[in-house]
Amino acid sequence: MEIVPIQMPDGSTVPVRLIPAEGAHRHPVTPDAPRPVVVIVPGLGVPAGYYEGIALGLARRGFDAAIGELRGNGDSRPKPSSASAYGYHELVSVDFPAMFEVVRDRFPQSTPYLLGHSMGGQLAVMYASRIRGRLGGLILIASGTPYYRGYPGLSSPGILFGTAAASLTANIAGFWPGDRLGKAGFGCQSKVLISDWARLARTGRFVPVGADIDYEERIARLKLPVLSITMTGDDLTPPGAAEHLLTKLPDAEVTTWHQPEPLGHNGWIPNYTSTVDQLEKWLRDR
Repeated sequence: MEIVPIQMPDGSTVPVRLIPAEGAHRHPVTPDAPRPVVVIVPGLGVPAGYYEGIALGLARRGFDAAIGELRGNGDSRPKPSSASAYGYHELVSVDFPAMFEVVRDRFPQSTPYLLGHSMGGQLAVMYASRIRGRLGGLILIASGTPYYRGYPGLSSPGILFGTAAASLTANIAGFWPGDRLGKAGFGCQSKVLISDWARLARTGRFVPVGADIDYEERIARLKLPVLSITMTGDDLTPPGAAEHLLTKLPDAEVTTWHQPEPLGHNGWIPNYTSTVDQLEKWLRDR
């Protein structure tokens, strides 16, 4: 595995992990059969290193893989502070292009497929809308929108008021101090990122701070293949939340699969075999 650091305009350093295909299942790249490179984008507060197992699992099946780090998370430096002013838009318009430049340099003959977990899936859809036609497809795992109407029962007002409270706290403190709340706090985050997340939860629309395009309109025009995988026992992304994200992609070629094992929102990452089985099948069918 190779780790390449990227420096962002605000001085942040964000690493990209690169894992080439290996083993008996590795197939050669030819003009009519390019090898996929699966680019993994983490969920909010989940370090990129946590996905190394699934990236290695993909590599053993014959796929190149890469793992991006969300700015301010994991091995990215520095940690978010009151000076941090990036949100959804900066991540997909600045960080993602830089990450994909590294991926293209390392795997120039491979076709990129973008895999987003949780918030990473939201960002993946936004990035795809900016670069129409340059991806082989999107893979959304335990990913939907936090729109409160997609949550059942009392969890619906809970997500609405919880995200609003997080945004208010972040704006008062200057950043979201989630690292003080344990694993359930989603880590320390930029106040703008949390504000974008809360707005999406309230309105159900991608209208991030600083947007230079109409993301909703551009997302609706996407026609690429999409694989959406939901998880049994996932309270953070229940089926309604995943479905709400898919309704924004009316022209996409959508395939869905529900993991029957009760792995929850993050449990599929260390227990990745059945998920990789589905990814391999879907990728081979492209």
